[in-house]
Amino acid sequence: MNLGNFLAELRRRNVYKVAVAYAVVGWLVIQAASIVLPTFHAPEWVLQTVLGLVVLGFPIALIIAWAFELTPEGVKRTEADEPVPRRRGGGIWIAVVVIGALLSIGLFFLGRYTARHVAVTQTSGASEKSIAVLPFNSLSKDEENAFFADGVQDQVLANLAKIAGLKVISRTSVMQYRNPAARNLREIAQQLGVVHVLEGSVQRVTGKVRVTAQLIDARNDAHEWAENYDRPLDDIFAIQSEIAKAIADQLQVRISPQEAAAMAQAPTTDLMAHNLYLKARELNEGGTNDPNGKRNLLEAVRLLSEALERDPRFFLAYCLLALTHDNIYWAGFDHTAGRLRLSEQAIENAARLQPQAGELHLARALYSYHAHRDYDRARAELELARQALPNNSQVYYYFALIDRRQARWEESLKNLDRTLDLDPRNFEPIDEAGLLYGGLRRFPESNRYYERALELRPDYYFVRSQLALNAYLERADIQPIKELIHRGMAEQSESAEQSAADLLLYALLERDQPAAMRALAAIPTEGLQDPSSNLVNPREFFEGLVARLFGDTDGALAAFTSARGVFARIVQEQPDYAEAWSQLGVVDAGLGRKEDAILEGRHACDLLPLERDAIFGPYLVQNLALIYTWTSERDLALEQLRIAAKVPYGVNYGELKLHPQWDSLHGDPRFEQIVASLAPKGNAENSKK
Repeated sequence: MNLGNFLAELRRRNVYKVAVAYAVVGWLVIQAASIVLPTFHAPEWVLQTVLGLVVLGFPIALIIAWAFELTPEGVKRTEADEPVPRRRGGGIWIAVVVIGALLSIGLFFLGRYTARHVAVTQTSGASEKSIAVLPFNSLSKDEENAFFADGVQDQVLANLAKIAGLKVISRTSVMQYRNPAARNLREIAQQLGVVHVLEGSVQRVTGKVRVTAQLIDARNDAHEWAENYDRPLDDIFAIQSEIAKAIADQLQVRISPQEAAAMAQAPTTDLMAHNLYLKARELNEGGTNDPNGKRNLLEAVRLLSEALERDPRFFLAYCLLALTHDNIYWAGFDHTAGRLRLSEQAIENAARLQPQAGELHLARALYSYHAHRDYDRARAELELARQALPNNSQVYYYFALIDRRQARWEESLKNLDRTLDLDPRNFEPIDEAGLLYGGLRRFPESNRYYERALELRPDYYFVRSQLALNAYLERADIQPIKELIHRGMAEQSESAEQSAADLLLYALLERDQPAAMRALAAIPTEGLQDPSSNLVNPREFFEGLVARLFGDTDGALAAFTSARGVFARIVQEQPDYAEAWSQLGVVDAGLGRKEDAILEGRHACDLLPLERDAIFGPYLVQNLALIYTWTSERDLALEQLRIAAKVPYGVNYGELKLHPQWDSLHGDPRFEQIVASLAPKGNAENSKK
């Protein structure tokens, strides 16, 4: 058969048509697979298999087209000498080819758009020079080696975080991905807003250590760099510095001489001291709202003291020790001058070792803020810390906290956003954002942040309580508090104090004396911390409150007298403690000591006016309004309530409408006007009922 006859035979047997149709449909299949499979995170080999099958099927389709013929009677073998009858429906083949071609073209452009969209979504606008250092896998099973592996990862992260040209996710967010078997790097990168991920493992055996590290582009799971380090154990900090420098080189990030010097400096020469430091830091990260907060912080002090006995030149341990003492003071666990002196000593010791370090400036900033409310000094120190620690989320977090105190609300929200950009899965700033929006009476936004916090800690009672309280404060809706209590959340030991406070509030709002007595029985002897002021109120204070509101004059007198002794001792030892003066005034109002109560309430507002503290200041104004209410100074009470209703963190609609402590003011048109001004839209008329 010559070439001309062969080509004619191909045309006669419709091999050309089959080839064109197969090419179009095959291309269509490949385009569809390239879009659909990545959506379901299918492994790359699945797409490769589809491509291989399409290519392999092409010659098979041509052979079948040569050998068989589709006729009205069905599929028959084509005979070489038998003329093939002319088929009908040639237009169908053309339609198949045209439609397939159009679909292929459409999918091609859709695929390009989708790929670009997915890339943007996965990285959330992340820079190419962004990285998350995931927890290193400990290849030894004992707990000490697990802490050692955490220490290796921590120091690599700390070294990288000192590079201004690199975005590094903070430790709190990455530690949630401890289990290597459960990691999906693309999802992790999307959640953290980075392009690159660093993984590693650590094995320590008889004076030696092996560290393995690998850098991965999370967009395509490509391994960009990997290295093994087998060294003596004493070289561990040098290894961490080498890894950080190698990562910076791989990502083409410039390291300044100052940054290189900081990266080369080992935190300590004592590995046991470093382990103690890591344990203390973990205890600090629990926060002061944790029911075990006081115990954890005091244990952190003990661990850090032991670490410093082992290495008196451990600079970071001194800085963390100062921060720990600050937290103990600020939370009201030990609000004394002696605790502040311990913080000062730790800062002085740190300053002798590294007077220009960013961590020192951060410790000084927090001390200025907590000890003296010297916001300007704190800001200046934070700015110095920011320059030395460009990836430290705590710097922006403390900026946000100070912004709130100065009523710089929008700046505070922006700094919280910056905090969460570097630490997107840190519960504390997310929870703080919920509190801030609630204080601004922007309750829907507050609820969204609390729901985000619950995604990280679904069983955390405090957040569920805040969501329920938001409904009460915004709409005077106490059903969520009732549901929270009835769901049995109060039986969880870690939330017993908060649930007792919720039960007491609900009992007072419902005027349910038996429920109030059950709540009092659940309050610890030492009392409860007031989240509005950080002051710990003794149980006798709540007993006096319940007795007064339910008409038990003798019970109120006995309980308030006992509580008064507690607050009187506090203000005698700490005469500048405004919150304690305010509560002393409330107690004296309950005891009928009118002149003392008013003087104490006013003194508290003078010590900490709204201009000095936009968070605690409104609480003191509201307390002064309560003092005036209980001492029958209605006009003065309404004057203070008007102030508290106009400022963030002041009094809310639900409190004025439902709480029995304001019952004597109901019916006064001036009071009802204040209530109406706080009512949610559409509820102003209801507030008058």
